[in-house]
Amino acid sequence: MSSTYPGGMPALLAQYETRRDAFDYAPGEGLPPVDVDLTALSSQAISDPSGDPDEAPPFRSSFHRKRFTLREELTGLSELAYLNGILIAHLRKRAWPDHAPALFCRLWDEFGAQLITELDARWLVSAVTTFGDHGLSTTQRSTGLALSTLFGTMKLYESERLYSGHTPDQPFTLDGKARAKLPMEMDSYALTSGGLDVNLIARLWQEAEADPVIAPLAHHLLTRLIEDDRSVMRRLMTMRQRKIRRETAQQTGSNIAPSPARAAKLTEETLKWGLVSTVKAPLSAIARFAAHHIEMGAHALYIHLDAPDAKAAAYLTKHPKIHVTQCDDAYWQATGRKRMEEHQRRQAYNATRILRDTGENLDWLGHIDVDEFLISDEPIARKLARIGTNNVIARIPPVEALAVKKGRPTHFKLSHKQAGVKKSELQEIYPTFGMHLYGGFLSHTSGKVFARTGIPDTRLGIHTMKMGGEDITNRIKPPGLFLAHFHAPNWEHFRKHLKFRQDKGSYRPRSERPELGQGELLKFLAEEEGDMGLYTFFEEVCADTRTLRARLEERGMLLTHEFDLDGAVTRVFGEKP
Repeated sequence: MSSTYPGGMPALLAQYETRRDAFDYAPGEGLPPVDVDLTALSSQAISDPSGDPDEAPPFRSSFHRKRFTLREELTGLSELAYLNGILIAHLRKRAWPDHAPALFCRLWDEFGAQLITELDARWLVSAVTTFGDHGLSTTQRSTGLALSTLFGTMKLYESERLYSGHTPDQPFTLDGKARAKLPMEMDSYALTSGGLDVNLIARLWQEAEADPVIAPLAHHLLTRLIEDDRSVMRRLMTMRQRKIRRETAQQTGSNIAPSPARAAKLTEETLKWGLVSTVKAPLSAIARFAAHHIEMGAHALYIHLDAPDAKAAAYLTKHPKIHVTQCDDAYWQATGRKRMEEHQRRQAYNATRILRDTGENLDWLGHIDVDEFLISDEPIARKLARIGTNNVIARIPPVEALAVKKGRPTHFKLSHKQAGVKKSELQEIYPTFGMHLYGGFLSHTSGKVFARTGIPDTRLGIHTMKMGGEDITNRIKPPGLFLAHFHAPNWEHFRKHLKFRQDKGSYRPRSERPELGQGELLKFLAEEEGDMGLYTFFEEVCADTRTLRARLEERGMLLTHEFDLDGAVTRVFGEKP
């Protein structure tokens, strides 16, 4: 069997020994004696060596080079930090001054507390690794070697994991697990019953307790490990909690999310709400969307330009409540993720990022599209403040615009469920095509949501918020709040967007439905009857006709609302784009 390393173990050992040649010294150079005055060093700060003629290059020896590098890196810290660094550098070589191990252990025995405060985690791990090789007691050596192995292994797998496209704080999904055997015939870790992480950490903690010198250092590193939200332990714990919640939700049919503590104190005056949207539309359309919702009382709008546009960004950000993100290559590179092909995934990612980043600035965040406009019979802050703390989602039902030949639609239809109408009546409203429509709508009937911010392990999707990968069930639908959806405001708009919606949007065929659904129907009409067949469909289902309005109004499925979007743009921005 071939080795991972060409040449096998002999070649691996040869590579390991390459950098272990001992330091050479110029006259007068070397480590301080074992009885050096550490107290004096503890109060002396390291100065920048580049300004000292005795420290700066040209280098007289390998020791001088290492001394300069360390003092440059540790400038501003105490001389103890330098001594720790130069001792570690010596003790990694094949040979070192005889007193180096004793001086290293004395340094940590007498001034370990100061070093733990001064040094970063990388240096602390280097120190504990050095105890593994040169500790004066069995406990120091065993604890140091174990922690060195633990952190070295973590560095390997955490580095490789970055190539998965996931950042260290992102747990994998429960449904993405590959069915494959682990190397060395190991059993995989059991999320809900596995105790390997606890056994590792607890055993190392107890092992270190037997030695007063290494115990503070080991305990500090282990505490930092379990408190870091970017470690495999935290990710596995998050996945464990998700799995438990999923199993509980499957048994009980509920996935209850907790409200933030501040929710109980919110009033109409103190509550802050905002919207997030990922858009790909003309600036005029984005301006109408933004202006309308600012006039509705939004405290912040987070607009992501899916197609970067400097002119649009400059116009929109003239208003202090509008925050624009250009979703260009630099943006996706900064997120550590590859730009998703599906626009729905990009929308959900951007919305979730804002949900997690605005917890201190907003109490409620809505996720809607640029062709969707909130309608409310009272100020939205008042409506949201009235929601009890037992609910964390406010569902906004959609009303779909009836298409007009000129101007902007003013009539909207409700789905049969919203109006409490039997599904069979859709055939009476839409005699030819009603049986193929879901709720009588061309687009979504699920609506969108406002979500409370500041709830851990939540993700904002297109139509709901999830916790632990499952839909949150403690939600409410506030009366008098609707989402006016200008999905197909006229025939030209419907025809222009047909192909995209058939391929990637709401007109995709739904193979799970045995009957001829909307997607299949539109595909059939386009292929068999062309634009004439599509127009016949559009006129019956979408057009604002007196006949359709009467049928809808008779069943409580008609809503009328006048929008002044262009006026809002002028009032909010001062001028139209």
